[in-house]
Amino acid sequence: MRSEAAIQAEILRTCSRGGTRLFRNHVAAGWTGETVRVDGDLVLLRNARRANFGLCVGSSDLIGWHTGPDGIARFLAVEVKAPGGRATDDQRNFIAAVQRAGGIAGIARSPEDVARLLGEGVLV
Repeated sequence: MRSEAAIQAEILRTCSRGGTRLFRNHVAAGWTGETVRVDGDLVLLRNARRANFGLCVGSSDLIGWHTGPDGIARFLAVEVKAPGGRATDDQRNFIAAVQRAGGIAGIARSPEDVARLLGEGVLV
């Protein structure tokens, strides 16, 4: 079975061309501050503050835009899943919000799924 990372790399390689652009959206959290001491994998920070990365909790793995035949670009959000993988409630809510706002969003397990999301049957 192919991993989600391998599927994501294939989608980025084959689907981000022509009028379609996709970018990796890393959603994560970490800490920032003044480094006081580093001891192996232990880091002590002064004035530590949480730093969030990515659009928001539940936002899709790949984001970008798709320009249709009318020349208008629409927001594009692709949640990549390996076969058998399931979207979380937060991910489904994000997809629904993008769709309600007029964007293109959905779950993809292959580049062909992205083509179906775009309603073209072919990747451009």
